[in-house]
Amino acid sequence: MPDAETDSLGHPRVHLRRTDSTNERARQLAIAGAPHGTVVTAEEQSAGRGRQGRSWLAPPHSALLCSFVLRDPNPLLSLIAGVAVCDVVGDAARVKWPNDVVVGSNLRKLAGTLVEGRPQAGWAVLGIGLNVAVRVEQLPAELRGRTASLELEPSAIEPIFERLLEALVTRLAEPVDTTLKALRARDALYGRDVVWGGHGPQSQSEHGSNKGERGRAQGIDDKGQLLVRREDGGTTALSAGEVHLESVG
Repeated sequence: MPDAETDSLGHPRVHLRRTDSTNERARQLAIAGAPHGTVVTAEEQSAGRGRQGRSWLAPPHSALLCSFVLRDPNPLLSLIAGVAVCDVVGDAARVKWPNDVVVGSNLRKLAGTLVEGRPQAGWAVLGIGLNVAVRVEQLPAELRGRTASLELEPSAIEPIFERLLEALVTRLAEPVDTTLKALRARDALYGRDVVWGGHGPQSQSEHGSNKGERGRAQGIDDKGQLLVRREDGGTTALSAGEVHLESVG
């Protein structure tokens, strides 16, 4: 991506005290012709969303919530964003393909990315949610074991946003091979048993299947696909859909 495009990341910025979804607001701006780099940030979302129609929940003033308008987006955008979040968080963070940043042996979710857009129109919206000041013990019981937080003060959200901007600019400008090397070093699924094409403990996949296929994650290929060694010894490259850990939801 040319320097002029990466230098514009984060400008102009629309900051909202409360909105339904930063991704939805950014989508509206993109459709209206907002320039590359436009970002929407918010202190609170009432209808934040993730992949497969899930919601993104965080108490007010506790998470970094931002969505960028990107013209001519990189096809590996979601994975690039995950690596950039890891750059900000530190060595403990890993990318759980295709769109989560996790920490700990049980892969508790610290951040998520969501890419939406209109490829035919040459734009995408990149949404990032990062738990900065969330107090995990105050979350509903069903979320505590699956959620992580930096557990900083709300005043840390803006400085972390600035660091994320810098990390995104760097990662978007570097060669894809460099990003893939960093991604593979932070691959949270490598060597773990996974299920795909069905549904895991929490949700059902887009296919509606109850059974799914099982295998062991073997890394990420040059197209950003997850490689899985099937039980029959063959290898499948997954590019979309839902993947669940056998032992971790």
